[in-house]
Amino acid sequence: MSTTFNLVVAEDTVRIPPEKFNEPLEKVALEQLKMKYVGTIDEELGYLIAVIDVKVSPIGKIIPGDAATHHKVTFSLLTFLPKVQEIVEGEVVEVADFGAFVRIGPVDALLHISQIMDDFITYDEKQGVLMGKETKRKITVGDRVRVRITAVSIGKGAGFGKIGVTARQPFLGKIEWINEDLEKMKSEERGKEKEAKS
Repeated sequence: MSTTFNLVVAEDTVRIPPEKFNEPLEKVALEQLKMKYVGTIDEELGYLIAVIDVKVSPIGKIIPGDAATHHKVTFSLLTFLPKVQEIVEGEVVEVADFGAFVRIGPVDALLHISQIMDDFITYDEKQGVLMGKETKRKITVGDRVRVRITAVSIGKGAGFGKIGVTARQPFLGKIEWINEDLEKMKSEERGKEKEAKS
């Protein structure tokens, strides 16, 4: 599994207001950078989660009409950029009649009802369960699932973006199902080996 988390080194200029002159430069710069970047979405970088490793130039510039100082700063951004075809694991955080929401990294991806399994699925609103008619396999809040990202739509700014995922491929779905399928395959292999020997 490839990772969708990245550390990106960036440069910017921070404004240090006069009332903060007696505070440590790095601390004030970190506050300013967090307000500007954390929780936003960048089309190229993805979701911006955290600012770390801030290095501020001790020499600032003063701009006419502004009592603040402006300092060049280098820092690292922790980002989350989901990629189409990537396989990720997450936790089911919500179940609805149209599918389930899976938390992957800092965001929730939609696992549409048509993408859960090759079976007719019913929704039990009281129990918050999606269940396959033939297989009796269930999905509910708290389940760990392995899914493949099929669609990513993230725009600039503070919007949420949309991520679509599927579990309708071999070795995807609820972790318990994957383990059951692997055990079934192993026992079938052992059965074939026994037949070949006899």
